Amino acid sequence: MWVDDSEDDSDPVLRYADGRMVDTWRENYPYDERLDRPSYEHQKRQLQVELLKLQYWVKETGARMVVLFEGRDAAGKGSTIKRFTEHLNPRGARVVALEVPTERERGEWYFQRYVTHLPTAGEIVLFDRSWYNRASVEPVMGFCTPEQTAEFLRQAPVFERMLVEDGILLTKFWFSVTRGEQRTRFAIRQIDLVRQWKLSKTDIALLDKWDAYTAAKVGIFRSTDTPVAPWTVVKSNDKKRARLEAMRSLLSSVAYEGRNDKNVGQPDPKLVGRPANLGEYDDNELSPTPLAALDRETSPGEDPAPAPA
Repeated sequence: MWVDDSEDDSDPVLRYADGRMVDTWRENYPYDERLDRPSYEHQKRQLQVELLKLQYWVKETGARMVVLFEGRDAAGKGSTIKRFTEHLNPRGARVVALEVPTERERGEWYFQRYVTHLPTAGEIVLFDRSWYNRASVEPVMGFCTPEQTAEFLRQAPVFERMLVEDGILLTKFWFSVTRGEQRTRFAIRQIDLVRQWKLSKTDIALLDKWDAYTAAKVGIFRSTDTPVAPWTVVKSNDKKRARLEAMRSLLSSVAYEGRNDKNVGQPDPKLVGRPANLGEYDDNELSPTPLAALDRETSPGEDPAPAPA
């Protein structure tokens, strides 16, 4: 196989030796064709102009905004954040991507090191992974105990309610990629020298823990998809559409001054929505292993809550 980035260096494609494209992006995806480049660039520019208006409004009103970007590795979080911030003023919009906690941080209240990065008045903070590590990567990789995850899932809704009640505008995105497409993106990272830095040992280890990660994701949604701080799932097999729909979703949720509703539009319901509406509580990412069994493996001694209708 080889990586073809001749048309768009930000979205390379994987090809077989004979030139055929690996098209795993089509898995369980509601569109037959990827979004074409001219349409993507036109819409992206319009939405980035709106993001600037949003930032001006945040600064002028003293608002505080937090946007979480969560999902599996290679789901498109980083590239979406890059497009969000491409033209924003870095003095008022910053990205937080925390490293492994220090020895001191391990002894603190779990949320403590995230609190220090929350925005002040007039600021937007985008978390490239957030406090939800405690309920996703950490339990799947054995970096925390089941008791610590259970405690987190109890505290997270309370923590987020406190943020919202204090006036913080909180948006939580979960980027959803299918199993085959994730493997394709990992293969691109492995082959392409300029992208190899994106492929970590943890990424490779998680390839064999797909079902455990899915069970963890379902647990997150069941415990923390609340009316006060709902999750917004973005189907991201087509990265271009995912970036645009995430922008559109955020912009349409805030009544900032000067918003051009025609340019913002409404999020595509085929690609964006609450977890239950997009089948993320018992989605087709799961292999035939019963969800209840996976939940018991993740949280020993606890029966899974019934999925919403």
